[in-house]
Amino acid sequence: MPPSRREKRTGWRRRRRWVALLIVALLVPVTVSYIRALTYPGNASVLVRTVEWVRDHGGAPLVNAAENVYYRLHAPADGPPDPQALPSVSHRVPSSGVAPAGLRTLVSPSLPGEGQWQQASAIAGKPASAFTTFLRPDPAHASVVAGVARFDQNLVATRLIAGTREPNGLGWPGDSRVPAELRASLIATFNSGFKMKDANGGFAADGRTAGALRDGAASAVIDTAGKVRIGAWGRDVGPGPDVAAVRQNLELVIDHGQIVPGLDVNAGGKWGSSSNQLQYTWRSGLGVTADNGLVYVGGAGLTLSTLTVALADAGAVSAMELDIHPQMVDAFTYDHVTHLPEHLSGTPLLPSMPGPKDRYLQSDQRDFFAVTAR
Repeated sequence: MPPSRREKRTGWRRRRRWVALLIVALLVPVTVSYIRALTYPGNASVLVRTVEWVRDHGGAPLVNAAENVYYRLHAPADGPPDPQALPSVSHRVPSSGVAPAGLRTLVSPSLPGEGQWQQASAIAGKPASAFTTFLRPDPAHASVVAGVARFDQNLVATRLIAGTREPNGLGWPGDSRVPAELRASLIATFNSGFKMKDANGGFAADGRTAGALRDGAASAVIDTAGKVRIGAWGRDVGPGPDVAAVRQNLELVIDHGQIVPGLDVNAGGKWGSSSNQLQYTWRSGLGVTADNGLVYVGGAGLTLSTLTVALADAGAVSAMELDIHPQMVDAFTYDHVTHLPEHLSGTPLLPSMPGPKDRYLQSDQRDFFAVTAR
Protein backbone atom coordinates (compact mmCIF):
# COMPACT_ATOMS: atom_id res chain seq x y z
CA MET A 1 0.00 0.00 0.00
CA PRO A 2 1.57 3.38 -1.02
CA PRO A 3 2.39 5.86 1.79
CA SER A 4 -0.26 8.43 2.59
CA ARG A 5 0.23 12.14 2.01
CA ARG A 6 0.73 12.64 5.74
CA GLU A 7 3.43 9.95 5.86
CA LYS A 8 5.18 11.59 2.90
CA ARG A 9 5.20 14.96 4.70
CA THR A 10 6.55 13.34 7.86
CA GLY A 11 9.33 11.60 5.92
CA TRP A 12 10.25 14.82 4.15
CA ARG A 13 10.42 16.72 7.45
CA ARG A 14 12.65 14.00 8.90
CA ARG A 15 15.00 14.19 5.94
CA ARG A 16 15.18 17.98 6.14
CA ARG A 17 15.94 17.72 9.86
CA TRP A 18 18.84 15.34 9.17
CA VAL A 19 20.15 17.59 6.38
CA ALA A 20 19.98 20.59 8.72
CA LEU A 21 21.81 18.70 11.46
CA LEU A 22 24.47 17.64 8.96
CA ILE A 23 24.97 21.22 7.79
CA VAL A 24 25.28 22.43 11.39
CA ALA A 25 27.77 19.65 12.14
CA LEU A 26 29.86 20.71 9.16
CA LEU A 27 29.68 24.43 9.95
CA VAL A 28 30.58 24.22 13.64
CA PRO A 29 34.28 23.38 13.15
CA VAL A 30 34.53 25.91 10.30
CA THR A 31 33.02 28.62 12.49
CA VAL A 32 35.26 27.74 15.42
CA SER A 33 38.32 27.84 13.16
CA TYR A 34 37.39 31.26 11.79
CA ILE A 35 36.71 32.67 15.26
CA ARG A 36 40.13 31.44 16.37
CA ALA A 37 41.69 33.23 13.41
CA LEU A 38 39.87 36.47 14.30
CA THR A 39 40.96 36.30 17.94
CA TYR A 40 44.52 35.00 17.50
CA PRO A 41 47.05 37.17 19.38
CA GLY A 42 48.96 39.88 17.55
CA ASN A 43 48.19 42.88 15.40
CA ALA A 44 46.36 42.14 12.14
CA SER A 45 43.20 43.64 10.66
CA VAL A 46 39.98 41.67 10.24
CA LEU A 47 40.50 41.77 6.46
CA VAL A 48 44.02 40.34 6.72
CA ARG A 49 42.90 37.65 9.18
CA THR A 50 39.99 36.70 6.92
CA VAL A 51 42.03 36.54 3.71
CA GLU A 52 44.77 34.49 5.37
CA TRP A 53 42.18 32.15 6.89
CA VAL A 54 40.68 31.59 3.43
CA ARG A 55 44.18 30.97 2.00
CA ASP A 56 45.00 28.50 4.76
CA HIS A 57 41.79 26.53 4.16
CA GLY A 58 42.15 25.75 0.49
CA GLY A 59 41.15 29.14 -0.92
CA ALA A 60 44.60 30.30 -2.05
CA PRO A 61 43.88 29.78 -5.80
CA LEU A 62 40.66 31.78 -5.49
CA VAL A 63 42.36 34.63 -3.60
CA ASN A 64 45.26 34.71 -6.07
CA ALA A 65 42.88 34.81 -9.04
CA ALA A 66 40.85 37.63 -7.48
CA GLU A 67 44.02 39.63 -6.72
CA ASN A 68 45.35 39.18 -10.25
CA VAL A 69 42.10 40.45 -11.76
CA TYR A 70 41.90 43.39 -9.35
CA TYR A 71 45.48 44.59 -9.86
CA ARG A 72 45.28 44.21 -13.64
CA LEU A 73 42.20 46.44 -13.64
CA HIS A 74 43.76 49.01 -11.28
CA ALA A 75 47.05 50.00 -12.88
CA PRO A 76 48.54 53.19 -11.41
CA ALA A 77 47.81 56.53 -13.04
CA ASP A 78 50.24 57.95 -15.58
CA GLY A 79 50.06 61.47 -14.15
CA PRO A 80 51.74 62.98 -11.09
CA PRO A 81 51.16 61.45 -7.65
CA ASP A 82 48.61 62.70 -5.17
CA PRO A 83 50.47 65.26 -3.00
CA GLN A 84 49.01 63.51 0.03
CA ALA A 85 51.00 60.39 -0.92
CA LEU A 86 54.33 62.22 -0.65
CA PRO A 87 56.33 62.47 2.58
CA SER A 88 56.83 65.96 3.94
CA VAL A 89 60.18 67.48 3.04
CA SER A 90 62.16 68.47 6.11
CA HIS A 91 65.12 70.82 6.06
CA ARG A 92 66.48 69.60 9.38
CA VAL A 93 70.27 69.61 9.39
CA PRO A 94 71.79 66.33 10.66
CA SER A 95 73.08 66.59 14.24
CA SER A 96 76.31 65.06 12.95
CA GLY A 97 77.31 62.62 10.26
CA VAL A 98 77.08 63.04 6.53
CA ALA A 99 73.98 62.42 4.41
CA PRO A 100 74.47 60.11 1.40
CA ALA A 101 74.67 61.60 -2.07
CA GLY A 102 71.25 62.32 -3.60
CA LEU A 103 69.61 59.70 -5.78
CA ARG A 104 69.18 59.86 -9.53
CA THR A 105 65.60 60.81 -10.36
CA LEU A 106 64.01 58.56 -12.97
CA VAL A 107 60.96 60.63 -13.93
CA SER A 108 61.28 64.15 -15.31
CA PRO A 109 60.63 66.72 -14.04
CA SER A 110 61.52 65.67 -10.51
CA LEU A 111 59.34 66.64 -7.56
CA PRO A 112 60.50 68.84 -4.66
CA GLY A 113 62.61 66.69 -2.35
CA GLU A 114 62.61 63.68 -4.67
CA GLY A 115 65.87 61.76 -4.32
CA GLN A 116 67.17 64.14 -1.63
CA TRP A 117 67.99 62.53 1.71
CA GLN A 118 66.77 63.93 4.99
CA GLN A 119 67.55 62.86 8.52
CA ALA A 120 64.89 60.40 9.65
CA SER A 121 65.56 59.80 13.33
CA ALA A 122 67.12 61.81 16.11
CA ILE A 123 68.57 60.57 19.39
CA ALA A 124 70.27 63.08 21.67
CA GLY A 125 74.04 62.66 21.58
CA LYS A 126 73.95 60.18 18.67
CA PRO A 127 75.13 60.96 15.12
CA ALA A 128 72.60 60.80 12.31
CA SER A 129 72.49 57.21 11.10
CA ALA A 130 69.18 56.99 9.22
CA PHE A 131 68.06 59.00 6.20
CA THR A 132 64.92 58.80 4.08
CA THR A 133 63.75 60.04 0.72
CA PHE A 134 61.34 59.05 -2.04
CA LEU A 135 61.59 58.45 -5.75
CA ARG A 136 59.43 57.41 -8.69
CA PRO A 137 60.86 54.26 -10.31
CA ASP A 138 58.26 53.74 -13.05
CA PRO A 139 58.37 56.31 -15.90
CA ALA A 140 55.29 54.68 -17.45
CA HIS A 141 53.31 55.34 -14.28
CA ALA A 142 54.58 58.61 -12.85
CA SER A 143 52.13 58.47 -9.92
CA VAL A 144 53.98 55.53 -8.32
CA VAL A 145 56.07 56.60 -5.32
CA ALA A 146 58.60 54.45 -3.47
CA GLY A 147 59.84 55.42 -0.03
CA VAL A 148 63.51 54.76 0.66
CA ALA A 149 65.34 54.48 3.99
CA ARG A 150 69.09 54.10 4.32
CA PHE A 151 71.02 53.18 7.46
CA ASP A 152 74.72 53.53 8.27
CA GLN A 153 75.57 50.06 9.57
CA ASN A 154 78.61 51.42 11.40
CA LEU A 155 76.20 53.34 13.60
CA VAL A 156 73.18 50.99 13.89
CA ALA A 157 72.39 47.41 14.83
CA THR A 158 69.57 45.40 13.27
CA ARG A 159 67.53 42.67 14.95
CA LEU A 160 65.03 40.14 13.54
CA ILE A 161 62.00 39.69 15.81
CA ALA A 162 59.49 36.81 15.45
CA GLY A 163 55.75 37.49 15.27
CA THR A 164 52.95 35.64 17.00
CA ARG A 165 52.16 33.67 13.81
CA GLU A 166 55.27 33.93 11.66
CA PRO A 167 57.61 32.14 11.46
CA ASN A 168 55.81 29.30 13.27
CA GLY A 169 53.56 30.52 16.06
CA LEU A 170 53.86 31.59 19.68
CA GLY A 171 56.74 30.95 22.04
CA TRP A 172 59.56 33.08 20.61
CA PRO A 173 61.40 35.55 22.87
CA GLY A 174 60.46 39.22 22.83
CA ASP A 175 56.67 38.98 22.86
CA SER A 176 56.60 39.79 19.12
CA ARG A 177 57.26 43.49 19.67
CA VAL A 178 60.23 45.81 20.11
CA PRO A 179 61.53 44.93 23.59
CA ALA A 180 61.33 47.70 26.20
CA GLU A 181 65.10 47.74 26.67
CA LEU A 182 65.63 48.67 22.99
CA ARG A 183 63.13 51.51 22.74
CA ALA A 184 65.39 54.29 24.01
CA SER A 185 67.71 53.63 21.06
CA LEU A 186 65.09 52.61 18.48
CA ILE A 187 65.64 54.19 15.06
CA ALA A 188 63.36 52.25 12.71
CA THR A 189 61.18 49.18 12.23
CA PHE A 190 60.06 47.57 8.99
CA ASN A 191 58.29 44.47 7.70
CA SER A 192 59.97 41.16 6.93
CA GLY A 193 59.21 38.70 4.11
CA PHE A 194 56.45 36.36 2.91
CA LYS A 195 54.73 33.91 5.21
CA MET A 196 57.13 31.04 5.72
CA LYS A 197 55.03 28.57 3.74
CA ASP A 198 55.36 30.89 0.72
CA ALA A 199 58.90 32.20 1.28
CA ASN A 200 60.68 29.10 -0.09
CA GLY A 201 63.23 29.38 2.67
CA GLY A 202 63.83 29.32 6.40
CA PHE A 203 64.18 31.51 9.49
CA ALA A 204 66.65 31.56 12.36
CA ALA A 205 66.83 33.84 15.40
CA ASP A 206 67.40 33.67 19.14
CA GLY A 207 69.10 30.29 18.80
CA ARG A 208 66.06 28.70 17.13
CA THR A 209 65.08 27.87 13.56
CA ALA A 210 61.81 27.58 11.69
CA GLY A 211 61.92 25.76 8.40
CA ALA A 212 65.06 24.61 6.63
CA LEU A 213 67.53 27.21 5.40
CA ARG A 214 67.64 26.62 1.65
CA ASP A 215 70.80 26.80 -0.45
CA GLY A 216 70.50 29.53 -3.05
CA ALA A 217 67.70 31.40 -1.26
CA ALA A 218 67.89 35.18 -0.93
CA SER A 219 68.98 35.64 2.69
CA ALA A 220 69.24 38.58 5.06
CA VAL A 221 71.92 37.47 7.53
CA ILE A 222 72.44 39.44 10.74
CA ASP A 223 75.72 38.94 12.57
CA THR A 224 76.30 39.17 16.29
CA ALA A 225 77.25 42.85 15.90
CA GLY A 226 73.87 43.59 14.28
CA LYS A 227 75.17 44.14 10.74
CA VAL A 228 73.14 42.79 7.82
CA ARG A 229 74.56 41.01 4.78
CA ILE A 230 72.36 39.93 1.88
CA GLY A 231 73.24 37.17 -0.54
CA ALA A 232 72.48 33.67 -1.76
CA TRP A 233 72.66 31.16 1.10
CA GLY A 234 75.51 28.71 0.68
CA ARG A 235 77.30 30.90 -1.87
CA ASP A 236 77.61 34.45 -0.50
CA VAL A 237 76.46 33.89 3.08
CA GLY A 238 76.14 30.86 5.30
CA PRO A 239 76.24 29.47 8.83
CA GLY A 240 78.94 30.49 11.27
CA PRO A 241 79.62 31.44 14.88
CA ASP A 242 78.97 35.13 14.13
CA VAL A 243 75.48 34.55 12.64
CA ALA A 244 72.71 35.74 14.98
CA ALA A 245 69.70 35.60 12.65
CA VAL A 246 68.68 34.67 9.10
CA ARG A 247 65.55 35.55 7.14
CA GLN A 248 65.17 33.93 3.73
CA ASN A 249 62.67 34.99 1.07
CA LEU A 250 62.53 33.75 -2.51
CA GLU A 251 65.54 34.55 -4.76
CA LEU A 252 67.83 37.57 -5.05
CA VAL A 253 66.62 40.43 -7.24
CA ILE A 254 70.01 42.20 -7.37
CA ASP A 255 73.08 39.99 -7.42
CA HIS A 256 76.65 41.36 -7.33
CA GLY A 257 75.52 44.74 -8.59
CA GLN A 258 73.35 43.41 -11.43
CA ILE A 259 69.55 43.27 -11.65
CA VAL A 260 68.68 39.58 -12.02
CA PRO A 261 67.19 38.73 -15.46
CA GLY A 262 63.59 37.54 -15.69
CA LEU A 263 61.98 39.76 -13.03
CA ASP A 264 59.57 41.23 -15.60
CA VAL A 265 58.07 37.79 -16.29
CA ASN A 266 58.75 36.09 -12.94
CA ALA A 267 60.92 33.57 -14.80
CA GLY A 268 60.58 30.06 -13.44
CA GLY A 269 58.25 31.25 -10.67
CA LYS A 270 61.32 32.11 -8.60
CA TRP A 271 59.66 35.08 -6.96
CA GLY A 272 56.28 33.69 -5.93
CA SER A 273 53.13 32.57 -7.70
CA SER A 274 52.88 32.90 -11.46
CA SER A 275 51.39 36.38 -11.57
CA ASN A 276 51.75 38.07 -8.19
CA GLN A 277 55.12 39.63 -9.03
CA LEU A 278 53.56 41.35 -12.04
CA GLN A 279 50.81 42.98 -9.99
CA TYR A 280 50.78 46.71 -9.26
CA THR A 281 50.63 46.42 -5.50
CA TRP A 282 52.27 47.38 -2.23
CA ARG A 283 55.75 45.90 -2.29
CA SER A 284 58.97 46.12 -0.27
CA GLY A 285 62.61 45.10 -0.51
CA LEU A 286 65.90 45.16 1.37
CA GLY A 287 69.42 45.67 0.04
CA VAL A 288 73.00 46.48 0.98
CA THR A 289 75.19 49.03 -0.79
CA ALA A 290 78.81 48.83 -1.89
CA ASP A 291 79.85 50.75 1.23
CA ASN A 292 77.76 48.41 3.45
CA GLY A 293 74.79 50.71 3.94
CA LEU A 294 71.42 49.05 4.54
CA VAL A 295 68.57 50.13 2.24
CA TYR A 296 64.83 49.50 2.62
CA VAL A 297 62.34 50.37 -0.15
CA GLY A 298 58.54 50.22 0.09
CA GLY A 299 55.61 51.63 -1.81
CA ALA A 300 52.30 51.07 -3.56
CA GLY A 301 51.72 50.35 -7.26
CA LEU A 302 55.07 48.57 -7.64
CA THR A 303 55.82 45.49 -9.70
CA LEU A 304 58.81 43.31 -8.86
CA SER A 305 60.73 45.05 -11.65
CA THR A 306 60.03 48.62 -10.52
CA LEU A 307 60.75 47.70 -6.88
CA THR A 308 64.14 46.41 -8.02
CA VAL A 309 64.80 49.55 -10.07
CA ALA A 310 64.20 51.59 -6.90
CA LEU A 311 66.57 49.37 -4.89
CA ALA A 312 69.26 49.68 -7.55
CA ASP A 313 68.82 53.46 -7.77
CA ALA A 314 69.23 53.61 -3.98
CA GLY A 315 72.62 51.95 -4.39
CA ALA A 316 71.86 48.33 -3.52
CA VAL A 317 74.40 45.88 -4.98
CA SER A 318 72.69 42.87 -3.40
CA ALA A 319 68.96 42.85 -2.68
CA MET A 320 65.90 40.73 -2.00
CA GLU A 321 62.17 41.29 -2.05
CA LEU A 322 60.37 41.37 1.29
CA ASP A 323 56.58 41.23 1.73
CA ILE A 324 53.90 42.48 -0.66
CA HIS A 325 50.26 43.64 -0.63
CA PRO A 326 48.36 46.20 1.48
CA GLN A 327 48.87 46.00 5.25
CA MET A 328 51.95 43.81 4.76
CA VAL A 329 54.31 46.70 3.91
CA ASP A 330 55.10 49.08 6.78
CA ALA A 331 58.21 51.00 7.79
CA PHE A 332 58.52 53.56 10.60
CA THR A 333 61.19 55.85 11.99
CA TYR A 334 61.26 57.25 15.53
CA ASP A 335 62.15 60.72 16.74
CA HIS A 336 63.37 60.74 20.35
CA VAL A 337 63.63 64.51 20.50
CA THR A 338 59.85 64.87 20.70
CA HIS A 339 58.90 61.46 22.16
CA LEU A 340 60.05 59.74 25.32
CA PRO A 341 60.71 55.97 24.97
CA GLU A 342 57.47 55.13 26.78
CA HIS A 343 55.52 57.37 24.38
CA LEU A 344 57.20 56.52 21.09
CA SER A 345 55.17 56.99 17.94
CA GLY A 346 56.36 55.88 14.54
CA THR A 347 56.53 58.12 11.48
CA PRO A 348 55.62 56.07 8.39
CA LEU A 349 58.09 56.10 5.52
CA LEU A 350 55.19 57.12 3.26
CA PRO A 351 51.99 58.79 4.52
CA SER A 352 49.87 56.16 2.78
CA MET A 353 51.40 53.19 4.60
CA PRO A 354 48.33 51.67 6.24
CA GLY A 355 49.67 50.21 9.48
CA PRO A 356 49.03 51.84 12.87
CA LYS A 357 51.87 54.07 14.09
CA ASP A 358 52.49 51.79 17.06
CA ARG A 359 52.78 48.71 14.88
CA TYR A 360 55.78 46.65 16.05
CA LEU A 361 55.61 48.45 19.40
CA GLN A 362 52.67 46.16 20.11
CA SER A 363 52.63 42.42 19.47
CA ASP A 364 52.38 41.71 15.74
CA GLN A 365 51.49 38.51 13.92
CA ARG A 366 54.34 38.84 11.41
CA ASP A 367 58.09 38.83 12.00
CA PHE A 368 59.87 42.16 11.43
CA PHE A 369 63.19 44.01 11.65
CA ALA A 370 64.13 46.59 14.30
CA VAL A 371 67.04 49.00 13.85
CA THR A 372 68.67 50.62 16.91
CA ALA A 373 71.55 53.01 17.49
CA ARG A 374 74.76 51.33 18.57
